[in-house]
Amino acid sequence: MRRDVSFKSKGLTCRGWLYEPSALTEGTTAPAIVMAHGFSGVKELDLGRFAEPFAEAGFVTLVFDYRYLGESDGEPRAQVLFREQQEDYRNAITWLSQQPVVDAARIGVWGTSYSGGHVLYLSAFDRRIKAAVAQVPAIGTWRSLVAQHGVEALRMMLALTTADREARYPHDEPTYMPVVAPPGQPAVLGTPDAYDWFVAGATEQAPTWRNEVTIESVEQLVEYDPAAAIELISPTPLLMVAAENDTLIPLASVREVFERAGEPKALKTVPCGHFDVYHDEPYHSDVLTAELEWFKEHLAG
Repeated sequence: MRRDVSFKSKGLTCRGWLYEPSALTEGTTAPAIVMAHGFSGVKELDLGRFAEPFAEAGFVTLVFDYRYLGESDGEPRAQVLFREQQEDYRNAITWLSQQPVVDAARIGVWGTSYSGGHVLYLSAFDRRIKAAVAQVPAIGTWRSLVAQHGVEALRMMLALTTADREARYPHDEPTYMPVVAPPGQPAVLGTPDAYDWFVAGATEQAPTWRNEVTIESVEQLVEYDPAAAIELISPTPLLMVAAENDTLIPLASVREVFERAGEPKALKTVPCGHFDVYHDEPYHSDVLTAELEWFKEHLAG
């Protein structure tokens, strides 16, 4: 069963969906999972493909939109600031832990892409988290940019964000750039598969998604290094899922970061691209099965 819910985060209302297991009986509690999307994403973009099976397996599952995005409150719209999104995750955990159907001692987190990075960071510092799944996770965005496109691409991005900071200083009016664009046009996520996935998803599923973010968001994206403290996640169980043909996050970088994590941990690799894990078969089912088994092993026991 899915119902609309909301919770407060720093004075703003974040909205989402709460999935409750159909087998949950009155007066009992269940383990729970908190989920949110990657860079600029909203809950309608394929997250139900994961949340519904999690709930069917017995987990109360909260999927939410961050502030400034989707159905949640906040201005300016289309602002993606990792510190604020991490705060939204923490407030989502707090709200979920207070629901009468939830066992507050058994809460896990799931993140994908940019929010996969949030999961790595939060699991290192928030001990309420009892199991974590980081799917095709951001592990150091400036490092990924350099690995994929060279140091000159990083310098160009820094020049863009510096110019924006100086231009908006007098009035602090946000400026924007596209999240994705056709090949040859400037965008934050400048790969063909990113364009195809976001545009198709917005057309078919997610009318609240906007193909723009503030350039301040890009500034924070470039600086984000969520795996810097990955050694601190242990003893919280960590599953990392990586795509072997990822055009945004190099597999070698994920492996390097994974090696620094303590036990218990597991790395699941899939022979596909970054966006194929959301719905393309057999990759989606393969990933979902691994994630379900991880949560069952470390939350449901």
